[in-house]
Amino acid sequence: RDPLQWDSVLQTTLRRWPRIDTVMNVAGVMQPGFIGDIEPGHVDLHFDVNTKGTVYGTQAAFRAMRNQPEADGRGRGHIINIASLAGLSPVPGISLYSASKFAVRGYSLSVVHELRKHNIALTVVFPDAAATPLLMNHAHEPQTALIFTGFRVLKPEDVARAIVERGLVRRPVELPLPRHRGLLAKLAGAWPALATLLFGSMTRLGLRRQ
Repeated sequence: RDPLQWDSVLQTTLRRWPRIDTVMNVAGVMQPGFIGDIEPGHVDLHFDVNTKGTVYGTQAAFRAMRNQPEADGRGRGHIINIASLAGLSPVPGISLYSASKFAVRGYSLSVVHELRKHNIALTVVFPDAAATPLLMNHAHEPQTALIFTGFRVLKPEDVARAIVERGLVRRPVELPLPRHRGLLAKLAGAWPALATLLFGSMTRLGLRRQ
């Protein structure tokens, strides 16, 4: 959340190693809550960590990479921003988390064009539900039911493998995990009226799978 600390970390790294190939903005928080339960502190926390933290990290990575020599056809560096499928399709019950990840996507897709001018790649990753404390600490709360509508919960290793084997190699702008769930999320985000029709049945499905 502190842009000065971001610069300090990357400059310290550059004093130890000759270059920075990859910066990943991974840190995230999620505090489930329906609209009547959300407190001002929850609003600040979500946008400070999930959104502003990613913005500051991306900016700091750019400042560290832009003057680096290009490496073996891989450009000057690669930034990985972790969003969520909740950043493609709105999710009732985790509205703050969803909104903060929508902002991560909007920011990332905007600056990717600016970074290309400096031969720096950016990939924004959209994982489905993953078995990390961020989610599993809330795995039996009704607010998170819609997160559990997939066939399975991803393992952290699944996300890491996809980033290493697909994200860093192919350097796509967007990397939904899994791909079919990303397509469904994009469709739901593009046609909110359709998502509204399915809200009841999807909630019941999620509650069963929780």
